Amino acid sequence: MRSVSGLLILAFVLLLTVNISTFVMIRRTATVNDTIEHAQQMRRASRTVLISMLDAETAQRGFLLTGRSDFLQPFEAARAEREPALSFLEQGVVGDPVLEEPVARIRRLADAKLQEMEGTLALARAGRIGQAIQSVRSGEGKRYMDELRVAIDDFDALKSARIADRTHASERSAFVTVLMNAMTGLLVLILALLSAWMVRRYVGEIQRAREELDAVNAGLEDTVRDRTAALTRANDEIQRFAYIVSHDLRAPLVNVMGYTSELEQAGKVIDAAIREAEAEGPVSADVVTAVREDMPEALGFIRASTEKMDRLINAILKLSREGRRNLAPERLDMTAMAQNIADSVHHQTEASGARIVVESLPPIESDRLSMEQILGNLIDNAVKYLDAGRPGEIVVSGEEVPGGWIVYRVADNGRGVAPRDHERIFELFRRSGKQDRAGEGLGLAFVRNSVRRIGGVIDLESELGKGSTFLLKFPKRLILSEPGGVL
Repeated sequence: MRSVSGLLILAFVLLLTVNISTFVMIRRTATVNDTIEHAQQMRRASRTVLISMLDAETAQRGFLLTGRSDFLQPFEAARAEREPALSFLEQGVVGDPVLEEPVARIRRLADAKLQEMEGTLALARAGRIGQAIQSVRSGEGKRYMDELRVAIDDFDALKSARIADRTHASERSAFVTVLMNAMTGLLVLILALLSAWMVRRYVGEIQRAREELDAVNAGLEDTVRDRTAALTRANDEIQRFAYIVSHDLRAPLVNVMGYTSELEQAGKVIDAAIREAEAEGPVSADVVTAVREDMPEALGFIRASTEKMDRLINAILKLSREGRRNLAPERLDMTAMAQNIADSVHHQTEASGARIVVESLPPIESDRLSMEQILGNLIDNAVKYLDAGRPGEIVVSGEEVPGGWIVYRVADNGRGVAPRDHERIFELFRRSGKQDRAGEGLGLAFVRNSVRRIGGVIDLESELGKGSTFLLKFPKRLILSEPGGVL
């Protein structure tokens, strides 16, 4: 056993080493190819400099001979074309002492030739044609061009030699890569043979382990059933506890809301008294501020907090009641149900220029109220978070899948949900993205609780700024183990 394990470990280590080496060689080949491509671009840039200077020289002479201003357009174009090429050459040789001097020489000669041509053109524009032509005949410009050709040829020779060296290096790297791949194939073959031998050797042991596992599973089913019943009872207790706590919280909350109203009325009485006192004489500014500004502001905060707490308590009560409600399976026309829900929010979609498309949905045997609440919440949520920057579209679709399941989808092209929030939006009191819509973060938590209660699964596919798709997967038939429970 230890010898076999040692062989497998050795094979894996060798295989990993070869793969790493192959990766390094591929990266090195890619680097060499990039270097060759850059060298070719440098050669083309040097030729661009030469061609642009030749074009400029032709335009210069044409203007001097004819005096026509249209010859200056090719001159300006050639001057504009040579500068990017020279800049590319200078950037490409930074840190390369061998090529810095040839490129500096090209720049120097190109600038000198351009200066010579601009000088003759300036003389011609000033009406001194004879002096300009005499400057051309002096041969200074020709000397600059001849030296520029030599400088570019020397630079091209240097780059060609480097390209040849890089090409040979690339060919060597390719050969080594092929050799390493061949070694990898051989190692894979050896590993496959070892694996086949081990599988054949341990088949008997696996079969015996399977028989032992079957014997254990025979008693495990009873254990799972007992624990499931215990979990169901514990869940019922939690739901009852949530109901009791929420109900008991409402009494002091009602008192707070009532006393808040009384304080508001008392504030109005005090304010009236202050107005009467102000008519007779000055009243302390602190008193006026406390009654007319500080007290209303504090009461407003108290009222907003109590209203929010009231909404949260109602939501918890709703979740608790839903968990205690008995499920009643029946055959449901899901197409008609989804269309009715879409029609109920038509005024909202029409106002925002959106539309809801309900495709043909497969029927299902499940709890009607749960399915209506699930689809209703998801469609309302999609309408609420449509993107105002584009026409909204919500599509409800579905199909049967193998294994006795049905999948429904509610897709929209709204805001979308960031990947980090795909799970948290299903948690109580958790929301995602910009908080510019009314809500307490309870809708999707309620949806997931309802989906799970009728034996389903809910998942989300979403990309921020592009839209979301909620996927609902349910069994074709809801089977109850006891009244109100799912088997």
